[in-house]
Amino acid sequence: MAVPALEIKDLHAWYGESHVLHGVDMVVQPGEVVTLLGRNGAGRTTTMRAVLGLTGSRKGSIKVHGTETIGMATHRIAHLGIGYCPEERGIFASLSAEENLMLPPALKGPDKGMSVDEIYAMFPNLAERRNSQGTRLSGGEQQMLAVARILRTGARLLLLDEISEGLAPVIVQALARMIHTLRNKGYTIVMVEQNFRFAAPLADRFYVMEHGRMVEAFAAKDLEAKMPVLSELLGV
Repeated sequence: MAVPALEIKDLHAWYGESHVLHGVDMVVQPGEVVTLLGRNGAGRTTTMRAVLGLTGSRKGSIKVHGTETIGMATHRIAHLGIGYCPEERGIFASLSAEENLMLPPALKGPDKGMSVDEIYAMFPNLAERRNSQGTRLSGGEQQMLAVARILRTGARLLLLDEISEGLAPVIVQALARMIHTLRNKGYTIVMVEQNFRFAAPLADRFYVMEHGRMVEAFAAKDLEAKMPVLSELLGV
């Protein structure tokens, strides 16, 4: 059996005095697309942030490609090949699209990131807007740029938080095609998604969170059978 790309056991996390995660367990195998479902406030984004050490205190076990990271600094965890695309995107508004892309240094060796040309082939919109300032890009173009910038780093485990939120259907379709492409290239993807219609056809497996705990886990083939439970948990 391959070493999991991400293995979380009995994870607790806090923001200040607030105990947000209560013993989260989750396993993601290399090359899988896994979607984390749940209502707002269920703990999905906190789980993503905890993987990178961006919460307050945390305890339990988080292994990335077999390496225990619970005591590591965020920059050390990122060097294990994780890319995190937060909901707020973090585009540098004063830089052009291409300057944003060029920020991650070029890497050498087997884990070198995607070239700018490869990224433009995947995101033709960004090629057209390469000289546009960050502030001039649409929400969808900013989202593409945020994901593309991670791909430049050589990360093979991608944590994507609400990437389809508030975007036009044509952009959401482009992001779905991107996830298919990345999966075919062997990337491992964990998505937090509110947009069930976007997430459902893309994921191999689903986890459902409620009140800081995992309450359901099932494979894509069981999705139909699970719909009554999901309707109750998510109101989908």
